[in-house]
Amino acid sequence: MSRRYPPLAHHFLSLGQQYSAAKLGMWLFLAQEVLFFSGLFMAYAAFRYFYPETFLAAHEHLNVTLGATNTIVLLTSSLTMALAVRAAQLGQNKQLLINLALTFLFATTFLVIKYFEYSHKIHLGLLPGKFYSAHEHIPGQPALFFGLYFVMTGLHGLHVLVGMGVIAWIFIRGLNREFGPEYNTPVEIVGLYWHLVDVIWIFLFPLLYLVK
Repeated sequence: MSRRYPPLAHHFLSLGQQYSAAKLGMWLFLAQEVLFFSGLFMAYAAFRYFYPETFLAAHEHLNVTLGATNTIVLLTSSLTMALAVRAAQLGQNKQLLINLALTFLFATTFLVIKYFEYSHKIHLGLLPGKFYSAHEHIPGQPALFFGLYFVMTGLHGLHVLVGMGVIAWIFIRGLNREFGPEYNTPVEIVGLYWHLVDVIWIFLFPLLYLVK
């Protein structure tokens, strides 16, 4: 297998040691990401407690069909990402590239759908804070709900963009046939990150779109 870069960094004694360090580092990063979004979820819980009528009424202005479609898209992308990791571990470079390309395509689909959702809400004036200008009456503090909606889904969308960037990075490295049974750490690390992106959306979808 030809590689453009040597897989073992100079400060590690073996690929096994390098793999363990990389995986530990990624798990620590994922832990702080969970803490970061947990703060937003706590804010959501607090404001929903104080303004239950607002959340019940405002969520009716979210498109459940588009939200559910995006959920299916991300779940499918997690499958293709897992298949890409497995292909790298087995040295199946063609399958690796196909599944990475599919994952990138699903991520793009997710953002395109989110673009149409955002555009519709901007058109209706369903915006956060002082920018809220919707004519339809929603009791309580609707600008607060849509503020949480844009912050939480916007930050998640930013994570999707970052994920697309690193998927493109390992795809390019895959074109150079850098991964195989003896070295596939970057693919697995990116896979862990992408699964976190999926898990966060699984929480966001029912909290924002299926309020009861």
